Order: sequence, then C-alpha cells, then structure tokens
Amino acid sequence: MMSRFLGLALMSLLFALRPAVSVGQVFEIREDFRDASEGSLLGERWHWLRENKSGWRFSKEGLQVLIEPGNMWGPANDAKNVLLYPLREDGNDAVQVSVQLTHLPKKRWEQADLVWYYSDSSMVKLGLEIEHGVTNIVMGREEHDRTQTIAIIPYADPLVQLRLQVSGQEIRGSFRNPTSPNWTLAGKTTLPDPESLSPQLSLQFYQGEDGSDRWATVHWIQWSSGAE
Repeated sequence: MMSRFLGLALMSLLFALRPAVSVGQVFEIREDFRDASEGSLLGERWHWLRENKSGWRFSKEGLQVLIEPGNMWGPANDAKNVLLYPLREDGNDAVQVSVQLTHLPKKRWEQADLVWYYSDSSMVKLGLEIEHGVTNIVMGREEHDRTQTIAIIPYADPLVQLRLQVSGQEIRGSFRNPTSPNWTLAGKTTLPDPESLSPQLSLQFYQGEDGSDRWATVHWIQWSSGAE
C-alpha cells in the first residue's frame, strides 16, 4: 500500500497538468519536471505501459528513467516504462511538442526518444541513440511494425532539445543544443496509418542492458495545438 501511494504521489507531482494557456482552439501546456514536489493529484491522462516501478524516479534534474533491455523498433514491442499521454480532440491538426532531455548511451542502439505514438506497431520517433560508438539524433517511422529510418545525424552532447511538428499528414523532427536559438531539421515524413487510433505523446527508453544503471533524465516537455 505504501509503495503504491508513493508511486501515485510521484506521478502526480510530475504530471498533474497546469491549466492550458488558450485562445479559441489554440492552447499550450508546459511541464517542468525539475519543479516536481510531492503532494499533487495524479494526472489521469498520463500512464505507463509495461511499468517497472523501480525503473523510474525523480531527482532535482527531473524525471529519470532507467534504460532497460527491450525494444520498440520492429515487432518485439516489449520495452518497459513507455510513458503515454493521449492528445485531446481539439479540432486542430497542427500540433508541436518539444522536450529537453539528457541521455548518455553506451550500448549499441541504446536510446531515449520523443514519439508520436498510435500503437506499439505504428509511430514516429526522434531521439538520442548510439551506433558503433557514435551518439546520433535518429528519426524513424514505423507502420504495422515495418520500420524506416528517416535520419541519422551525429550529435555529441548528452543534453538535447527535441521537437516534433505535425500538420495534416506531415510530421517534422528537429533538434538543437539548449545553448542555440536555432533548430536543425532532422527530417520529415508522413504519419503512419493510425488504424482508427488517436495519437498520443510518448517518451520511450530502451535497448539498454541488465545492470547498467544508466538513466535518461527528462527535464521538461511542452506542447501546443492550433497554430503552425
């Protein structure tokens, strides 16, 4: 009972949503995970898929998630602590979401991603991933478990801001170092077939190794709808 209560309290202080700033159908929401403190109510719209309660925690830097074995790229679909937030039906097809995270991968394909998610089999991801000892910004598209790599761009810093922009059937992925005012386009593609499913925002952490004790840190996330 105590562990369950603690889990609810921790989730709440991270995800209980503040009122959105809105004008008509335009809204923007920002969550600064570094401001998390116990005692808020659980944000009901956020939820974990295949939660491992010992694999996520808070620190003064934000939400930390352990990079565990498992995969979301292709048919395996067994990664733990996939974090999801269903998007509201606002009548707008223009959405922008950005996140700041720190991730220092060591094992090949180890990654932390911002994801436009329909199901475990259909999504578009943008994140930090390591390949042959080089850390990259990787953008990929998956539809019915069929994968397509959109971009692989070397990026040496463990701290990054990632952005996905959706307008109509197009999605664009961009990144920047927090010290830069300018975004770099990683790539663009079409949205996968949603299979009549509504999109969700997702944060994903996977392809780790047992016993590594490597954690990604999510500092903040924000999203807006109704404006390009």
